[in-house]
Amino acid sequence: MAGDVLSQSEIDALLSAISTGEMSADDIKKEEETKKVKIYDFKRALRFSKDQIRSLTRIHENFARLLTTFFSAKLRTYVQISVASVDQIPFEEFVRSIPNMTLINVFEVPPLDGNILMEINPNIAYSMLDRLMGGSGSSYSNVANLTEIEQKIMKNMFERSFDNLREAWETIAEIDPILVELEVNPQFLQMISPNETVIVISLNTVIGETTGMINICIPHVVLEPIIQNLSVSYWMQSNTKEATPEQATMLEKRVKQAELPLVAELGTTNITIEDFLYMNIGDVIQLDQNIEEPLTLRVGSIPKFTVQPGKRNKKMAVQIIAPLEGGDEDE
Repeated sequence: MAGDVLSQSEIDALLSAISTGEMSADDIKKEEETKKVKIYDFKRALRFSKDQIRSLTRIHENFARLLTTFFSAKLRTYVQISVASVDQIPFEEFVRSIPNMTLINVFEVPPLDGNILMEINPNIAYSMLDRLMGGSGSSYSNVANLTEIEQKIMKNMFERSFDNLREAWETIAEIDPILVELEVNPQFLQMISPNETVIVISLNTVIGETTGMINICIPHVVLEPIIQNLSVSYWMQSNTKEATPEQATMLEKRVKQAELPLVAELGTTNITIEDFLYMNIGDVIQLDQNIEEPLTLRVGSIPKFTVQPGKRNKKMAVQIIAPLEGGDEDE
């Protein structure tokens, strides 16, 4: 069964058989070695490949980093968010796995169809709320009694966090997340069929001394139109795509408009720190450059041309005499 994912009921059955002595670990191993028929649970259809799961993991690792920065600034305390796991399970199993009373953001992601869920563990939700209200970030679970003001505060914070989700997803799709509902009881969620496959991204979250999980539930129907964008070939093509002629022309135009500092050096010299400390107005500094020799013109910090000084339209100017040898090597 290497590579297979057991449901909670299968795990409970195995543990029960071992604990009661009906089956030993060696018996299970021997049974697996002789087993030739693989049982497929049609209620637990695997709709995503390992390649697509890895892509979703990368996307939400970036999202976790963005959320860490966002919540740290908003809550003004230590926040650390990281991806704990990415699994595909039936929607019914996801609903059973989260607390009976929790904080669930339901939001749309146009132009994609369907809704995405973001479930925030009550400990984390109340720690966030306590920090936003000026507290120390202590946690106490009483989600069912959220006041309208508290719900509004939480909605506003998570609506602002959607900018991070939009940025994390921009590699596969341009989305515009819109919060449509804040729910506290998962039993009231009837957005898809119980047997529909969903991707659940679990984010391990630490806020001060409080720890908990943030779970993002994405139904297969939402990702179906862009499923091909999750393949490695798409990522490689997007990373190696050549610029179009219009993009190349625009880039060349922008580069030509970039400003460069030009410096005409009259000469250089070295002095001691003591001389520098006692320098006054009217002191003369002798340079190592003869006034009859041409000057060096630097582009940025790189010497490029020899020039001679003069005036043009009553302003100081220099006239280029010749390019310096080796002046193009550092371009």
